[in-house]
Amino acid sequence: MDLESLRRDYLQGGLSRADLAEDPIDQFSAWMQQAIDLELADPTAMTIATVSADGQPSQRIVLLKHFDKTGFVFYTNYGSRKSNELTANPKISLHFPWHTAERQVKICGEATKISTAESIKYFISRPKESQLAALASEQSSVLTSRTFLMNQFESLKQKIGHGEIPFPDFWGGYRVVPKEIEFWQGGANRLHDRFRYLLNEDGSWSVDRLAP
Repeated sequence: MDLESLRRDYLQGGLSRADLAEDPIDQFSAWMQQAIDLELADPTAMTIATVSADGQPSQRIVLLKHFDKTGFVFYTNYGSRKSNELTANPKISLHFPWHTAERQVKICGEATKISTAESIKYFISRPKESQLAALASEQSSVLTSRTFLMNQFESLKQKIGHGEIPFPDFWGGYRVVPKEIEFWQGGANRLHDRFRYLLNEDGSWSVDRLAP
């Protein structure tokens, strides 16, 4: 398999300092809206990286469900590998790969659990099947088979019927408070444009252009 010859040019335009908002959350909001308007596949999908106690990085894709000036929110099982690693080390990295737009966004910061009230509000907004799946799956644990998982799901479905699905106390959200946000725009001849926002002690942001 020849992978070395697989490449493409980035020709959709550059990125200058004058194009950027002073606040990276405003800049992210603009790019997210553009990704949605372009109808990119799964624009809210992000790779999140955590680190184990022995220093082994681990990645997985989850969906961003909310963001504002306080941070970026996603939801998961609190017994999962990612949650266990965040308990030991709250440092986290998020990555949005918007390939069609020739853009990437990387966010580094620390994750903290959101309030139970916030988690419940989102949980009850989910489709019933998704609520049941959260109850049926002991995320990151070893499964004997997919059949076992589906039996768990169907058993809960029949038991609860049309009733209200109880909120699982082992499930909820994290808010990632950013300290560094980088915006990447593909450029011709691999001379990409990269701008990094760093959070200052006074709460303001400094912006630097980085070499590609």
